[in-house]
Amino acid sequence: MIALDGLPNRPWAVLGLGASGRAAAVALLAAGRTVWAWDDSEGARAVAAAAGIPLVDLAGKDLRESTALVLSPGIPHTHPAPHPVAAKARAAGVEIIGDVELLFRAHPRAGYVGITGTNGKSTTTALIGHIFASGGWDVRVGGNLGPPVLGFEPLDTKTICVLEMSSYQLELTPSLVFDMAVLLNISPDHLGRHGGIDGYIAAKRRIFADAPAGATAIVGVDDEHCRALCTELSQGARHRVLVISGHRRVAGGVFVSDGLLWDAISGEPKPILDLRQARALPGEHNGQNAAAAYAVASAMGVPVHTASEAILNFPGLAHRQERIAVVDQVTYVNDSKATNGDAAARALASYDRIYWIAGGRPKEDGLSATLPWLARVRCVFLIGEAEAAFARELDGKVPSVCCGTLAAAFAAAREAAAADMANDPVVLLSPACASFDQFRSFEARGDAFRAMVREIAR
Repeated sequence: MIALDGLPNRPWAVLGLGASGRAAAVALLAAGRTVWAWDDSEGARAVAAAAGIPLVDLAGKDLRESTALVLSPGIPHTHPAPHPVAAKARAAGVEIIGDVELLFRAHPRAGYVGITGTNGKSTTTALIGHIFASGGWDVRVGGNLGPPVLGFEPLDTKTICVLEMSSYQLELTPSLVFDMAVLLNISPDHLGRHGGIDGYIAAKRRIFADAPAGATAIVGVDDEHCRALCTELSQGARHRVLVISGHRRVAGGVFVSDGLLWDAISGEPKPILDLRQARALPGEHNGQNAAAAYAVASAMGVPVHTASEAILNFPGLAHRQERIAVVDQVTYVNDSKATNGDAAARALASYDRIYWIAGGRPKEDGLSATLPWLARVRCVFLIGEAEAAFARELDGKVPSVCCGTLAAAFAAAREAAAADMANDPVVLLSPACASFDQFRSFEARGDAFRAMVREIAR
């Protein structure tokens, strides 16, 4: 657990008692601070109470007596409308922060690497952590990925914290102190929470705010929004800027071309490794992820051979193009983390002869980003709330079947792929949608898919 002893001794309000909120409350209590904790969910309150967290209904509390409101990232504080307690805190002049802000305030001298972007940030975060661990560094990996940051083992000045940062978390972290800040890409997502694309971009660019002297900015240049931001950062004096690309040559950074990872940080490009040998990193988008991870490692002084070997032996992440099994010459891939069209498009670009399971609760972008890749798709098996809209969007472009549930879609996709087994088909769960219409999380959706595959593999 992270020690929070140096923080002010006034009460702390905590709203949202999921994993990060509970960890914040427990860490504050361990530091001897008074905690007022609340969640609108009776179930979440029961779990917190069982952990010894005192419950106080914040709707009836004078928040002016508190140091700050520690808000879970999923709770809106601006758009589309602020939670009533967040609105109350803002009206009272009480600061609204997240758990990462508490980490920064308590341990400002540790090393911090932050990763954000619409897609790829989980894989990149895990890959950077894997590289550092392979080199023997004292590393912690978390944030929007994995354990809550306040549940980390104790830090010292030699510890490197590799943090995945969502746009929600960035908005709740005013004291950003990243020594290395990575922005992979930007495409429309969560627009309702940010009041549109401009608000979303503003939240993402916050990862470069308040950078310490000598900080490094690593920016993908494979989309228009990031290219514009890269140009802006390059014209300033605060950051050293390294550019990355998953598909084209760039100067002063790291790129992938023809399957090879190239280092052009110091001048003439040098080939580093053949990414086609990295089984857990298929596709052009993972080229960008690997380029970002290598750029961080190089800037932090990790030897080239250590970084290269770690990239090649990276085991991958659950629910991110996770290859579950090959059954009767059919490959089954769990990409449940693809909760928007752009993420699903990256998966479609990675395989041929795809039997694609898509649908759920739709996002703003629909399937528009996937349309250029439909030539790789033999049939789409649709589920959830997006089923009818997706069927209309795909009409005349690729065969589709409305299946309703994941179980029905799996059975239909399996049968269709089995008839095509001589051509090495892939059954791909890459929903391009949130999971909340039928599952509590994308992890639960992916776990269900994995269980179905393992059942037929028996």
